[in-house]
Amino acid sequence: MLGNRTEYSVGIILVLVAAVTYSTAGLFTKGVVAGAWSVIFWRGVFAAGFTTGWTVSKGTFRQNFFNIGKSGWAVGVIGAMGTAAFIPAFKLTSIANVSLIYAAAPLIAALLAWLAIGEQITKRTLIGSLAALVGVGVIVSGSMGKVNLMGDALALVMTVAMATIMVIYRKYPKTPGAGPSVLQSLFLIPPSFAFGAPFQTEVFEIAILAAFGLSFAIASVTLAEGAKRVPSGQTALLSALETPLAPLFAFIILAEVPNLATLLGGAVVLIAVVSSIKNAA
Repeated sequence: MLGNRTEYSVGIILVLVAAVTYSTAGLFTKGVVAGAWSVIFWRGVFAAGFTTGWTVSKGTFRQNFFNIGKSGWAVGVIGAMGTAAFIPAFKLTSIANVSLIYAAAPLIAALLAWLAIGEQITKRTLIGSLAALVGVGVIVSGSMGKVNLMGDALALVMTVAMATIMVIYRKYPKTPGAGPSVLQSLFLIPPSFAFGAPFQTEVFEIAILAAFGLSFAIASVTLAEGAKRVPSGQTALLSALETPLAPLFAFIILAEVPNLATLLGGAVVLIAVVSSIKNAA
């Protein structure tokens, strides 16, 4: 019992680390002039390099890349689709809106987990998910008519992809985290040249995207490991911490000023996340 409790606590911490790290994605994407596919290429190359190096240093290279299994390949493919939608979404709409749409992941993940693996939705998770959804509704209501619909649609694709990955790791907890993460980056290299011009990126911006790749590598591994220890719906709920943090970082770094609805809705999501952790303790 104590061991399970410890594993759950570790999972909570890992998912929270991933959420905070993911919340900086918009800053990196909008902080460079390079196009979306150039960002995808350079972030992917550096993320794959950092992640592979991490597995070598930990002596887990064979485990992550030779024992990847069908579930690992599925994570790689779905993750690539999510990334292909994720980065352009930031270029087409606000950082706040992308992160807010992602807050719908708790309901999507919980529904997918119920349909795919028969995981029941606890009352605590359901209430927290509904509260997070209410927060999203409040924020979106303040942006009606101002948001690029294509950007929103891509953000939704990313959200579904991430929720699906969470469920896969819950169903197949032995699926490695690093290998599939590297795969999704490699899958996107060919289309990066087909739709973009990565080698025309300024050296200074490549350095910024290298840091982006490192942060993504950290977030991918911690989320994958955390999702193995925490129920799918709650994993997505905890990840919604990105929702209030991303607009805050955008305001501090890029001077994107969130409106009152964004502040109120973000507060609702944050309260839902904190309450879920408190009730689970």
